[in-house]
Amino acid sequence: MNKHELIRIAAKKSGVSQKTAGIVVSSILETILESLRNDEAVSMLNFGKFSIKKYDARNGYNVATKKIMTIPEKKVVRFKIAKGTGLK
Repeated sequence: MNKHELIRIAAKKSGVSQKTAGIVVSSILETILESLRNDEAVSMLNFGKFSIKKYDARNGYNVATKKIMTIPEKKVVRFKIAKGTGLK
């Protein structure tokens, strides 16, 4: 499912126009991204939890050049599904 399909289904289920549903869906997604950018977890009951996992910088090995290189630190978005959703 992509964003447009989500908007269409949300509009149909809620009885509002696709334009209104699009504004709501976009606002929700923007709010989630904003929270994650601020290193804040986002938990939704009966859905799941979005959080940020930080990886420290570390040394790695480049097989092609056979040299040790530094892998920079990074942040990765993680999602853990809520219990009771029927998914694992």
